[in-house]
Amino acid sequence: MFAITGVTGKVGGAAARALLDAGHAVRAVLRDKAKAAAWVEQGAEVAIADMEDTAALQAAFAGTEGVFVMVPPNFAPQAGYPEARAAAASLARALAEAAPQRVVALSSIGGQRESGLGLITQVHILEEALAASPIPSAILRPTWFMENSLWDVAPARETGTMASFLQPLDRAYSMVATADIGRVIADTLVQQWQGRRVIEIEGPRRYTQHEIAALLGAAVGREVQAQAVPREQWEALFQSQGTARPMPRIEMIDGFNSGWIEFEEAGVNERVIGTTPYEVVFGELVKQVG
Repeated sequence: MFAITGVTGKVGGAAARALLDAGHAVRAVLRDKAKAAAWVEQGAEVAIADMEDTAALQAAFAGTEGVFVMVPPNFAPQAGYPEARAAAASLARALAEAAPQRVVALSSIGGQRESGLGLITQVHILEEALAASPIPSAILRPTWFMENSLWDVAPARETGTMASFLQPLDRAYSMVATADIGRVIADTLVQQWQGRRVIEIEGPRRYTQHEIAALLGAAVGREVQAQAVPREQWEALFQSQGTARPMPRIEMIDGFNSGWIEFEEAGVNERVIGTTPYEVVFGELVKQVG
């Protein structure tokens, strides 16, 4: 039995489906009971637990061979990231009490950094919360999700432009599909090891913003041009889109653009290369948008 948190999201859902497809027993850990039926239909057991309900999490993790944990994504966190700190502490306590055979945790590229991470600070907090655990652990640090391009599909179709915050436009950035991350989670959970591992995950190649725009254009059926959004416009733009506290997001993008948020030096950690190309992801995103 493998307990998977975050199953209603892209990564957790991909991990749970990969395990089910391979014939493993899965306990889907959900906060919303209304979403349980879909996982029962797929053959999973369901446990209802809020991230700050340590007792419920402990019950969800009890008797498992392995557990996948992540902090819920928050794109407008309070100062000091209290939400992530509370979730990480609760997860660490629940794991200590349930004592599964192993744990896999979702972090991010750059998760080894202690500052200058913006939103990625939230997963660094989870890394720190699990650092002293005696349970064999694997920290997964994937790069930028290809699925972040979902928000570009409709504007590209309507205007022929793709607003680019990763800059310069001709720099090739590492990207990975969430399906590949899910497969790595599933593969790692069924392995046996001792101590702490760090696994970096990237896609089959790096892409410039111009290349991504061209692929997006092919997917929506029109020419699309990447258009750099001036740095001085970011705060007002993000606020207009509903992000009340945009600075953590801005700090994260600045970290990518400066090269601060990157993988560690070659050979320091394990590295897994995904196989899903951007073209496949764009095909799915276009279907999703409709």
